[in-house]
Amino acid sequence: MSESPQWASREARDRVLEHRVRLAICVLLARNDALSFARLKQLLGETDGSLGAQLRKLEESGYVEAVKEFRDRKPVTWYSLQPTGRTRLIEHLQGIAALLDEIE
Repeated sequence: MSESPQWASREARDRVLEHRVRLAICVLLARNDALSFARLKQLLGETDGSLGAQLRKLEESGYVEAVKEFRDRKPVTWYSLQPTGRTRLIEHLQGIAALLDEIE
C-alpha cells in the first residue's frame, strides 16, 4: 500500500497534533470560543500537570492563546484556538481522512 501524497506531505502531517490530548484540546477549542483550564481538565480527565504541559506545547507552537483573568478573586486561565492552530488542525484531520480513505 502506498502512502497518500496528502498524508505524507509535511503540511498535512502535524507532529504537535499527533498527541491525543493536544488533538482533543484543539478539537474542543475549535468548537468553542474559549474554554477555561478547569473546564478542559473536566472534559479531558487529565491531571493538572499533564494538561498544563500539553497546553504549554500548544502555546509554544502558536496554536492556542492563554488569557488570564480574575473571577470572584480567583485566577482563571482561558484558552482559545488561534488561526494557525485552526489551520493546522484542519490540515491534520484532512490527512487522517485521506489515510482512512486508503484503507477502505
